[in-house]
Amino acid sequence: MRDIIFLYNPLSHNKCGREMAEQSVQYITGTPKFEDITKIDNLTEFINNTAPDTRLALVGGDGTLNNFVNRVDCDNLPREILYIPGGTGNDFFVDITNPSQKFIPLNQYIKNLPTVTVNGITRKFLNGIGYGIDGYCCEIGDIQRASSDKPVNYAGIAIKGLLFHFKPRNATITVDGVTKEIKKAWLCPTMKGRYYGGGMQIAPAQDRLDAEKKLTLVCMHGSGKLKTLIVFPGIFKGEHVKHKEMVEIITGKEFTVRFDKPCALQIDGDTVLNVSEYTVKA
Repeated sequence: MRDIIFLYNPLSHNKCGREMAEQSVQYITGTPKFEDITKIDNLTEFINNTAPDTRLALVGGDGTLNNFVNRVDCDNLPREILYIPGGTGNDFFVDITNPSQKFIPLNQYIKNLPTVTVNGITRKFLNGIGYGIDGYCCEIGDIQRASSDKPVNYAGIAIKGLLFHFKPRNATITVDGVTKEIKKAWLCPTMKGRYYGGGMQIAPAQDRLDAEKKLTLVCMHGSGKLKTLIVFPGIFKGEHVKHKEMVEIITGKEFTVRFDKPCALQIDGDTVLNVSEYTVKA
């Protein structure tokens, strides 16, 4: 029986990454070995030097995936990488498959990924960029997670943010060279997939395997707290897009979003603080 190496992030699934990897042995036959990717200095070299008959499986959530794609040359992987969802939200896996599947070949989904440049740093991303109250929710969630082991209630954070704490921004949005001004923007994410935030279907028409590599920007804007609060839960089923008076959807390949006051931004769930603008290229 050939070896199978389970690559895992110990911080996944509320610091249960190793346990999730050990549970995954039931899905793929082979002699299991476990490697903590946070302790592998050169992940590309590790993959290249693994014996040809050894299988590799990545176990983790969206954050683990983001870490992986930013550490390896995804367009020239020399071998197949399997992926087993082991996070709390698993938006990437939900976007491309169904609950009956336990793992998938990963390679085709991580080629030619878009990049985001924010605060002078450029990174690849798999799912999307959240900017506005979605970034704010990740910021508050990080604070709560640092002080408690209880699961973070992002829906509750969003509701309190809409009512009391988060103030909408005026935004300048440029898509493929065309610029427009937006008043009272609550959120302006740019998406490679349909989901983010643990099941929010923010861009229901987005296809991550689109032949033209187009991305989708979704801007919720203009309305007051009460109406925004009423429409916001519809994001979980993608029903917010029906409210065209306050939800604008723009597809394209190059995006720049600038707010008149900085706020937090999230990249596949990873929070970046004090952001005034971001640029995405497909």
